[in-house]
Amino acid sequence: MNGEDLATRLAGLKAKRGYLLPHHGLLAITAPDLLAAYDAAYTALALDDRVLSHHDREFVWLGILIATREEIATHHIEKFRNAGGSADEVRACLRLAAAVCGFRAYAFVADHWRAHLPGIAVEAEWADTVLRAGEGAAPRLIHMTACAMQAANGAWDGFRWQLRQAYAAAIDERELAEAVSLTMFPASVPNFVTAARLWMEMIRAGELDASPDFRDWATFSGQGGHGRGND
Repeated sequence: MNGEDLATRLAGLKAKRGYLLPHHGLLAITAPDLLAAYDAAYTALALDDRVLSHHDREFVWLGILIATREEIATHHIEKFRNAGGSADEVRACLRLAAAVCGFRAYAFVADHWRAHLPGIAVEAEWADTVLRAGEGAAPRLIHMTACAMQAANGAWDGFRWQLRQAYAAAIDERELAEAVSLTMFPASVPNFVTAARLWMEMIRAGELDASPDFRDWATFSGQGGHGRGND
């Protein structure tokens, strides 16, 4: 393959995204079918419209990228601005990420000091911390982004707390699912699998007042993975 052939193979991808990264060219010369499948998956995840507005989707993206310290995807900053995002909202997202990344302090107190601090409702304090940190953004967006960041960080106690708080605030489940799904590329598919499993288990346990569609998903048998029977 010469440079002209490579340019032809990458032209559609560059036109769609406006940029190229080194792995695009590497896949183009070594695994073009994988590149096509990868591009289709990325398009469905990050470009195609689902339920979130472009503004809200890009806010969630910024939160995930900050939380995971992923410096490559700076195009999401431009996309957020183009979708009407403000500097104040970026500040809110930064404060929210700083708070969520500090969840371990609340987890420590909940795990080890709860009996010594009976006057402090740790989970309620956490809920207040999250909303205060994200002031300047819409509360529903704060809840969704906090869920996504906890999943991205693999902070599973935090993810459970965040889900409970999101349901208590009547956050739309499909919007929440889209927000959490955005973690797949920057934070790994295995983390997304774990997040889905915990969400499913919480619905099964009656911890979340799920909609009929989400209850159907949660109660469907056989989702335990290889070697785990009918879960």
